[in-house]
Order: sequence, then C-alpha cells, then structure tokens
Amino acid sequence: MNKIQVKTHSQSELINLTPEVNKIVQRLGFKEGVCYVYVPHTTAAVTINENADPSVQKDILNELDKIVPWDDRYTHMEGNAAAHIKSTIVGSSVYIPISDGKLALGTWQGIFFCEFDGPRHREVFVQTIKSE
Repeated sequence: MNKIQVKTHSQSELINLTPEVNKIVQRLGFKEGVCYVYVPHTTAAVTINENADPSVQKDILNELDKIVPWDDRYTHMEGNAAAHIKSTIVGSSVYIPISDGKLALGTWQGIFFCEFDGPRHREVFVQTIKSE
C-alpha cells in the first residue's frame, strides 16, 4: 500500500492530491485497473471535484460551514463534532479507474484531501488494483 503524507495549515481546507496519486499510478506502470484513495481519519475526507478554478474549493468549504457550523449544540466533548459530521457527508474514499496507464479523471476533475479539523499531519492511503 502507498501512503501520501499531508500537512494541513487551516482548520478547513481542500488540498489537491492528484499529482501525488498520478505519480503512484505512473510508478506502478500498468495500463488498466482501479485506484482506491482512502482517508483513515474521522475528521477528514476525500472527494473528486473541479480542479481548474480554486474558487470552487472555497465555495464547497463555505457551503459546508453553512450546513454544519463549527459552533452549535453538539454533545461531542472534544469540540470538533462539526468536523466529524462534514467528513461523514463528504466520505472517506474514492475510486478512480485507470485507463491506458492514467487516472481516468474528467477534464476538470481533481482528487482533493478535505481537512475539517486542522491544522494537522495526515495520511492518505492509495491502493491500486491491476485489471487482468
């Protein structure tokens, strides 16, 4: 299994992982398969979304803050319940097909690590499965 180390700098941020995941897929060198990206944290997530305009990332974070505000009547004693809820909404993993030796992402798509309780040092697991 491959791991990507992520250092976040804000309480909430999206970090583009696409270049690092691409490097892993290229290094393995097989033509067809599936790439599985997994975040083993309960206050972080991973998603695929637009990679061309950084304002999309800001909009996503702003809307998640509206849906799940940091300060509310949460009962979780650590004080980071909003981060747990956001990570549940976004999800802990994504699958990307590998076609012709490349991630089969759309023109504008990128893979993003979603930090909801930073800043922190995080890990992302990347597993690839070769098609026969």
